[in-house]
Amino acid sequence: MSETKKTPIYESHIEQGARMVPFAGWEMPVQYSGLKEEHLHARKMLGLFDVSHMGEIRVRGRDCLKTLQWLTTNDVEKLQKGQAQYSLFPNEKGGLVDDLIVYCMEPKEDYLLCVNASNKDKDLKFLLENNRGAIIEDESDRWGQIAVQGPEAMAAVEAVTGLEFSQTLSFHFVDWQFEGELCHVARTGYTGEDGAEIFVPWDKAKALWDLFFQKCPQALPIGLGARDTLRMEMRYPLYGQEITDTTSPYEAGLGWVVKPDKGDFLGKTPMMEVKDKGIERKLVGLEIHGRGIARTGYKVFSFDNEELGVVTSGTLSPSLNKAIAVAYVAKPQSEVGTKLQVEIRNKMVEAEVVKTPFYKKG
Repeated sequence: MSETKKTPIYESHIEQGARMVPFAGWEMPVQYSGLKEEHLHARKMLGLFDVSHMGEIRVRGRDCLKTLQWLTTNDVEKLQKGQAQYSLFPNEKGGLVDDLIVYCMEPKEDYLLCVNASNKDKDLKFLLENNRGAIIEDESDRWGQIAVQGPEAMAAVEAVTGLEFSQTLSFHFVDWQFEGELCHVARTGYTGEDGAEIFVPWDKAKALWDLFFQKCPQALPIGLGARDTLRMEMRYPLYGQEITDTTSPYEAGLGWVVKPDKGDFLGKTPMMEVKDKGIERKLVGLEIHGRGIARTGYKVFSFDNEELGVVTSGTLSPSLNKAIAVAYVAKPQSEVGTKLQVEIRNKMVEAEVVKTPFYKKG
């Protein structure tokens, strides 16, 4: 059995009183002061997240663009230096290997891919097996990563880095030197709040984490628990739940990152067949009107007990103080306002299809 890995910020988490749990092969903080407090602090002020467990894969060389155009659904060719792009790795059947962010270091020459921690080895294998001539390297052990999120994130990033970062557009990034080492500061995140994700060399990550708390007394460290409820309120997908190897991006509401006009890519034909035929199920947001929380795997029914689908994620929203869930349901029952039932602990509980995101900033 392989040993659980520790991020470069592990010692700081222990000092800050984190409760640590194994996650995707890593020892990670699930919470510090408490999930609800952390969640609301990130919404109202400033939260810091250690996301050093995420995978980083470098794709370079003469054929790197050709490789990425074949192996991602979005149009990488549109990226200029300093731009980032949300995208998907498709498989040959039109399902999804993972979701990711592509960072353009140099157009047609050098790209950094940020992938899910639990999928890093699978993604690397996928890239290497389907490579079209690029130089592909796993850089996950070179980078720590810190997410700075919340209404006060811009002020915090500027206080620590000295950059005029509030001038940086969403899904753009800038280079920055910290203790003589190159970092990348990106205006991206997984909470729905404004903020940054900072790629920092592994051996400098703890120093940068500690510096944020020295310079920003209003900051709270945020664990995996609140990270999940924050992304849930925005209906951001989580691989293994909302998207899998058999999920079509069109049923998951991710058709906007599929660019068929860019040319051929892996799995394009079956993916387009699903789009042209019309999806049979759709990912929707549910508000639970009865008692209980609709957890992953709970079944969704009509009021005449016809099984319609399954819950992929569910929680009690700290911001809204309501039970919410995301579920795949049959397309005819996916319209906003449709009343459904979720089987929670052997009882049918009323739910309603609602517009998402559940939470709107501010």
